[in-house]
Amino acid sequence: MDATETGLVKAIPGIPQDTRHVSQRLVSAFLSGRNEKTLLAYGRDLADFAAFLGVESATDAANFLLGSGHGHANETAHRYRADLLDRIPKLAPATVNRRLAALRSMVKLARTLGMVAYALEVQNVESMPYRDTRGPGRDGVRRILDELDKRLDAKGKRDRAMVRLLYDLALRRAEVVGLDLADLDPEGGKMAVLGKRRTQKETLSLPDETMDALKSWLAVRGMEPGPLFVNFDRAHKGNRLTGRSLHRIITDLGLTAGIKARPHGLRHAAITEALDKTNGNVRAVSRFSRHRDLRVLRLYDDNREDLGGEVARVVASSLGK
Repeated sequence: MDATETGLVKAIPGIPQDTRHVSQRLVSAFLSGRNEKTLLAYGRDLADFAAFLGVESATDAANFLLGSGHGHANETAHRYRADLLDRIPKLAPATVNRRLAALRSMVKLARTLGMVAYALEVQNVESMPYRDTRGPGRDGVRRILDELDKRLDAKGKRDRAMVRLLYDLALRRAEVVGLDLADLDPEGGKMAVLGKRRTQKETLSLPDETMDALKSWLAVRGMEPGPLFVNFDRAHKGNRLTGRSLHRIITDLGLTAGIKARPHGLRHAAITEALDKTNGNVRAVSRFSRHRDLRVLRLYDDNREDLGGEVARVVASSLGK
């Protein structure tokens, strides 16, 4: 049931049409400065809320929020939360939380700008992020590289370089496809990467094995400026490789190697391996993975050691057979 059916929208006059530009300013300010991935996600989130309200656009949805008081806005937000919960498991809890966070953030900005005097107090839902923190494991990544060893074509060299970056540096797929040739310093063995939620690139050191894979790719790519990794498909040849394409490439490589693989799974495998090799040095691995929240890495570490399973075995053995 959407907000129109409950009569919430009809009961609230909203902002007059001659001040609609205020809502447009709010949406524009809320989306400004976001990277492309975040823009797409927040755009979908606001469009979903607009559909729930029975209005046509994000500006109309903002119009509704700006024209609402504390009670009406929060009642609608809680109804929207209930609607999102009804769509689980089709919607992941993380998606539900991001959509609620988008609304809270936009109203917070409106309050900062003096457009409203209230805050949205709707809470996130409980979720279990990073349930699979192991990915395909070191052996799985090795099997993918073994398959790539059989290929001597340009695509094979490109794909090998991307696999090494996903695993050796635990890069995210958006970080890999966002790289330009100018970000690479072959002589210094360095690479500048724009991380998640970062506004400035950070310089990372490249292991020799990673650098060798990149040099092999550059030998066929050439040294012309532009995206580091390009598409070979006829329709998009020479264009920057997209995150969706990278996902497909890794998935297909996994199928060829007889395992389940995806780009973020390689990152998971790298972080788990890093914790193994450093005896669970969470602080050191946080520098490697570039996680801001150490609690995430502790979850990796707990899953790596299977602490819950260890305690279960102790409890079970206390009863005997």
